[in-house]
Amino acid sequence: MQKREPDGLREALAQATCRAMRDAVIYLPPDVKRAVASAAASETNAVAQGEYENITKNILAAERLGVPLCQDTGVPVVYLTIPPEIPFSRVLFDAVADGIRRATSDVPLRPNVVDPLTRDNSGDNTGTGMPAVHVRPGNRFTVTVLPKGAGAENVSRIVMLLPSDKDCIERVVAETMLIAGGRPCPPVVLGVGIGGTYDSAAALAKEALLQPIDQMTAFEQQLCDAVNRLGIGPMGLGGNTTALAVKVKMAACHTASLPVAVNVQCWANRHATVEVEW
Repeated sequence: MQKREPDGLREALAQATCRAMRDAVIYLPPDVKRAVASAAASETNAVAQGEYENITKNILAAERLGVPLCQDTGVPVVYLTIPPEIPFSRVLFDAVADGIRRATSDVPLRPNVVDPLTRDNSGDNTGTGMPAVHVRPGNRFTVTVLPKGAGAENVSRIVMLLPSDKDCIERVVAETMLIAGGRPCPPVVLGVGIGGTYDSAAALAKEALLQPIDQMTAFEQQLCDAVNRLGIGPMGLGGNTTALAVKVKMAACHTASLPVAVNVQCWANRHATVEVEW
């Protein structure tokens, strides 16, 4: 196979990243729109019904005007799927950073990324190091972005349970949302990571948010029902639906531990995938 120039790869990935960022902050995925519409149709609380009207207007206005759904365009979380013929090097990370900078300027995105201690703002959502990029093998070269706003991210949490606490998972998930209340702009989508290690459980929880939310397993539905019994409702003002969905990803763990992470996402479960043409 003919070797391609790294610069061509970098430009193609930068363009795809910029496009994915733009699509993610403007257009909700179809499964999320279906879940919102279903929750709105079944809502019986008058105040909550009004909030769903506002959410629907928000979605349509963003699509019509080509502007972000929310002023908090989040911190970029990026997933790369790389086929065998793509060389793994720093070029990939630099290209993603280029794409984020372009999206910040062109969409535009609010510059949210700051130094954790000095709070100095890079102004382009890349910070001082390489962006958060998760790499996995696959058959197609794709970039997926998952912008995470602070309101939802700040109320996410992880709990290290013991193996004997398996029946406490439902309590942990519901308790997380009870503590969060209206701060993450419900109705939320909850990603739950079970197993792995302290850090990988959190990664599993975030990746779970990329799964289709208009279908749930029996276990996911059980967790979702527990959250919805809280009655927090849209924007924390009461209602039938506090969580649009709960999605779970699991991994094997140590025999002596049971990590459980809950990554909270607002009703605008924004993400987009673009194939890199190279």
